[in-house]
Order: sequence, then structure tokens, then C-alpha cells
Amino acid sequence: MAQVKIYGLKTSLVANAESLSSAIHRAVVEALAYSPDKKFQRFIGLEKSEFIYPRDRGENYTIIEISMFEGRSTEAKKALIRLLFTNIEREAGIRPQDIEITIQETPKQQWGIRGLCGDELALGYKVDV
Repeated sequence: MAQVKIYGLKTSLVANAESLSSAIHRAVVEALAYSPDKKFQRFIGLEKSEFIYPRDRGENYTIIEISMFEGRSTEAKKALIRLLFTNIEREAGIRPQDIEITIQETPKQQWGIRGLCGDELALGYKVDV
């Protein structure tokens, strides 16, 4: 399971939502051996007064937070981060300087999905990649 939150200026996210969504999803599928039909994303567009960031970032400054089950290897998580930078720059034109990524891992038993605890689910994919 991977839930992705994308934060940025509302104007930038509206303009780039489709390309960002595609770039992020392709990175998750490739790096985590994730099923292509599993896409969980939330775009959170903020007004300028609500989104404070350093002067060396541009109008396309974007924060990506990924919550997922624990168990992926360090190599898989690093591959995900690298693919995100590459895909987003290529597909959305947002430079890596304007992207920040965090990954939070949680034990499966701390998720509730489709009426079950995460550790009781029959997953259609591997977590230990």
C-alpha cells in the first residue's frame, strides 16, 4: 500500500496535476513493483499565503509525502526517490531543486483498509522488494 500526498501552490498543482500524477505513479510502479491499477494520490493545493518555502525554490515547489507499509529495501526506496526526480522533471518540467520527497513507513497492522487491519489483507503484490 502506498498513499501519496502532493502539496504545492494551487496554481502550480492545477497546471501540472495530470503530468505529476502520471510521473509519480510510474515511479511507484517501477521502483516498488507495485500493481499499475493501484493508484492512491491526493493533491493539496495551497494559496501563496498558506505555503511558506525558501526563496531558492520556485513557484513549482512541490512536496511529496508517501505513506506505505514497512518492508521495502533501502535500494527500492532510493530507486523510488531517483525515479520521482527524473520522471517529474521530464514529464512535468519541475526541476529537482523544487521537489522534496519524504517516505513514511508504517507496520501493516497500523493500517485499516476495506474493513480489515492491513496485516490481515491478502495483498496482490509483494512488499519486500
